[in-house]
This record gives sequence, C-alpha cells and structure tokens, in this order.
Amino acid sequence: MNIRAAIIFAIPALLSSQWLKYPTAGVPQTPSGLPNLGAPTPRTADGKPDLSGIWEAENTAPCPPDGCPDMPSSREFTNIGAQLPGGLPYQPWAADLRKQRMSQNGKDDPVSHCQPAGALRLLTFPPYRKIVEVPGLMVILSERDVTFRQIFTDGRELPRDPQPSFTGYSSGHWDGDTLVVQTNGFRDGMWLDRSGSPMTDAAKMTERFRRVNYGNLEIEITIDDPKAYTSPWTVKLHQFIVLNTELLEYFCQENEKDLPHLVGK
Repeated sequence: MNIRAAIIFAIPALLSSQWLKYPTAGVPQTPSGLPNLGAPTPRTADGKPDLSGIWEAENTAPCPPDGCPDMPSSREFTNIGAQLPGGLPYQPWAADLRKQRMSQNGKDDPVSHCQPAGALRLLTFPPYRKIVEVPGLMVILSERDVTFRQIFTDGRELPRDPQPSFTGYSSGHWDGDTLVVQTNGFRDGMWLDRSGSPMTDAAKMTERFRRVNYGNLEIEITIDDPKAYTSPWTVKLHQFIVLNTELLEYFCQENEKDLPHLVGK
C-alpha cells in the first residue's frame, strides 16, 4: 500500500486538517474542464517563469522480482548515473567505496540514520517537494524529514570558505527562461544516491531549472567533483506537477525502530 494512502486510511478524521484534498488554485483547464498540463508556463510579475508548485520525481525505476515498493522511485534515486552511457566516471577509490556501500545494503547511508539527504537527493527522493518562488529567493520544501533548501536569486556571490553544509550554499540567476544555480560548500562523505555514489567537499553543483510548460519541470544537474570523479558529469531529471494536495509532514526519527537492524551482510 502506498504510504500516503496508508496514512489516509489510518487517520480519516484528520484529513481536513492536513489539507490533502484542497484544490490547487489557478490551474489552466482544457475545454472539457480537465487540467491542461501542456498549457504555457506561468510567469511571475517580472515576466520570469514561475517554478512554484508541488512536484514529484519521474517514476521510472523497474520493479524488483518481489514487486514494487510502496513509494515508486526514479532510476536516479537508486543510481544517479543510470542514464549515462558507461555510468559515472568514478575515481578508483570512489568506485570501490560504492561497491562496498552496496554490499552492505546501504546500512551506512546518512538517510538510513535520519540525517539530511543533501541538495541533489532532495530532487530524486519519492516524497513530494514544493517550490516557492519569491523575489530574490527560491525555496525548496521537502516532505522528507521536513527539509528545506534556499536558492538566492538576489545576485549574491557564493561564500569563499563556507561552513560545510548538507544542502550547500546556492546562488542562482536567470539565463533567458532557465534558472541557473551554482552551489558549493558541501559536507565531505555525502551520498548522491541509494547505491552510495560519493560526493566530497571539493564538489560544485550546477543546476538548470526549466519549466517546459504548466505541468513539466526539467532540472539538468552537473557535478564537478575532481576528488571523486575523473571528469564533470551531467544528468537530467524530470519532475511533474502534483495538483489538489499539500505536503504531508514526515520525520524519520519519529517512532524509528529500524536502526538496530541495519547490519548489512
């Protein structure tokens, strides 16, 4: 059963307070009254594309032999380089570390220990994310562990010696209809996917957000991390608008009982 559905069945009396079925305002419609997801991209007062909305990642991961998980995920959730010919260009030590992490069933994944997922994984995790765009700032809110990320669009420079951060420090500017975001200041030892692809404190991330139309968002991500990879690499993520609902708070440490069982193999 889908986790969201399970929650709904478990607490029907709280549905109205959670706003899970509240209609989304301003949705363009077809002549028949259905949502027109192919309608033109909405724009802010200054004419820039408005990236605001609740978005879900593309559910492209194949189901394992024993069936699909409760929350379908994208291939990039498990392997961020799934669509790259030949995979990611790992440095030898990074390739060995990924194999070791996979052999241990991800028991050392920071997410398994209820730590933040990091800026990139916030875009690949199955739970919804909400983008809020205001002058000078774009905020990404995630259902996963009630997480937020700030992307400043007020022209500020990236910090030169930042305190290491899970989500890094992000500054963006518009290139036509594309929001280009530069991020630095990541913590060392982070995971980029469930398979354990590593990222170091030398990493810099460049994202290009483009809202193709009302219902579709493309995010092109380039990672330049010379400590872990032999060359920069780029992947493209697809996100789809989610209507008539709201984020549902999820915090993995609440009633958490799995950690003692994370023993690997």
